[in-house]
Amino acid sequence: MQQDDIRTRMVKFYARGDRHVTINATQGHFATSQSHINYYIDVTRLKVRVSEAEEAARSLRQKLLHNVETVDTIVCLDGTEVLGAFLGQELEKGDFRMTNKHETMYVVEPEENSIHQFMFRENIRPSIEGKNILLLVATMTTGETVKKSLECIEYYGGIIQGVAAIFSTTTDIDGTKVYPLFDQEDLPGYATYAPHECPFCKQGTPLEAMVNAYGYSKL
Repeated sequence: MQQDDIRTRMVKFYARGDRHVTINATQGHFATSQSHINYYIDVTRLKVRVSEAEEAARSLRQKLLHNVETVDTIVCLDGTEVLGAFLGQELEKGDFRMTNKHETMYVVEPEENSIHQFMFRENIRPSIEGKNILLLVATMTTGETVKKSLECIEYYGGIIQGVAAIFSTTTDIDGTKVYPLFDQEDLPGYATYAPHECPFCKQGTPLEAMVNAYGYSKL
């Protein structure tokens, strides 16, 4: 089997304030659906390993504490349902209010239809309508997918309380606060570019892979 250069070049980065939470990242020339970036960020372990997802949930709870007061539902994007379930448990321990009559939290994900719009079917809508919503994402660069998700939640009657993220380039999306475990300061020199402004492309450096929050596909 041919050696995967992207994986062998990965470097481990530690979350500020919690050395138990880590991500891996590789420097290079990568493309997302909206931009070109100089790091591929791999958050797989925090999404699929129980112990690491549990630790990340504890750290996110501390980020949210005293910033978000009420959460009824966690809406998960990018395959973050395991992390979302642990975060729900953390938020149920106290210090956060909840209006659900059954005194437990919803953890749901939206469905993407054939024209790439997010939606919630009838059986899921009661966990959105009139509920205080925390959106959970894996990685956020341009924020376009998050904006689309927030619009969907509001369309179905959800009340946005904030966005929690493993990695984010911003702490604000159109007035909605973002609470990331990692940001640009954690990855030295991290940069994102519009495709027509990408310095790698201008230098003739080929793309290595298409990437998103689920992983990468080498070119």
